[in-house]
Amino acid sequence: METTYYTNDAVALLKELIAIPSVSRDEKRAADKLAEYLNDWDLPHGREGNNLWVGCPDWDNNRPTIMLNAHIDTVKPVSTWTRDPFTPSQEGDQIFGLGSNDCGGGLVATLQAYRIMLHRPRHYNILWVASAEEEISGPNGFSRVLPLLPKIDVAIVGEPTGMQPAIAEKGLMVIDGYAHGISGHAAREEGVNAIYEALDDLVWLRDYKFRKSSPLLGPTKLTVTVVEGGTQHNVIPDTLHFIIDVRTNEFYQNEFLFEFLRKKMKRCELHARSFRLHSSCVAEDHPLVRRCLERGMQPFGSPTLSDQALMPFPSLKLGPGDSSRSHAANEYIKISEIQQAIETYVGLLDGLTL
Repeated sequence: METTYYTNDAVALLKELIAIPSVSRDEKRAADKLAEYLNDWDLPHGREGNNLWVGCPDWDNNRPTIMLNAHIDTVKPVSTWTRDPFTPSQEGDQIFGLGSNDCGGGLVATLQAYRIMLHRPRHYNILWVASAEEEISGPNGFSRVLPLLPKIDVAIVGEPTGMQPAIAEKGLMVIDGYAHGISGHAAREEGVNAIYEALDDLVWLRDYKFRKSSPLLGPTKLTVTVVEGGTQHNVIPDTLHFIIDVRTNEFYQNEFLFEFLRKKMKRCELHARSFRLHSSCVAEDHPLVRRCLERGMQPFGSPTLSDQALMPFPSLKLGPGDSSRSHAANEYIKISEIQQAIETYVGLLDGLTL
């Protein structure tokens, strides 16, 4: 079978990538290895930093463009691995190794689907992009390569979704909060306690619920995840720092939500680290989504962030593996999942009209 041949290529590449540490910001050697394979397969490519892309040789600016995307980088291995995370090991259908599930399986499967579709009749251009720094939403990842890419009409992002389409994704905003007081000796009635200054605002943040809930993504959620204040038991703390993790649905833009929260604070000042990671979605009547539905797939909303947040065009997440394996010890992907992914991508793309 055609897909068996390409699955073998995918597995060989995946094993080589697992053996190359590619934690975010350190993807150069992995990008070099990908470039070697692209050259071996006669796929002329572009490169910006550790991001790679390759477009179809029959490119026509008058046609719409579909992008297949996945990321090269991984998180750092957790301490509970019982295997060497950088030694690919195969047991039956399973390949173990850091990044195998997130997002190596999607990376190699989208690439093989791209290779297959080069030889199929298409009414669109097809573009494959491997991005860096996805795990940290870094400036040298997808946002660095995006200005160099042609106009894109829709994208498939190969994150692990069990090959079900995530047609919406929550956004992320990280906010630093500060309360200020006046230091003094704890034994005397002096000073202003910054911890007490922040209490009312922290309770408000704990209790507030956003009104608009999304059918796919649920409510926008904010959580205070870090609180830091004080230096020792007998000193009134003069500063308190806390961090708010905000996960937005499509009804709340980060900029608007930040201004709303800032005005609700009675004593604390807030500073957003970035507004760039917005919630994303693709319309349920989009031709690509309709194609998924025709094949019996079940669209859903994803709570986890990906490079979709940086894409100013419609996109969906669809990839082999299971999100629950991501960032976990003894991460693995199944060879059968990679083959199924290649077949599914080709089935969606073959004959698709945008």
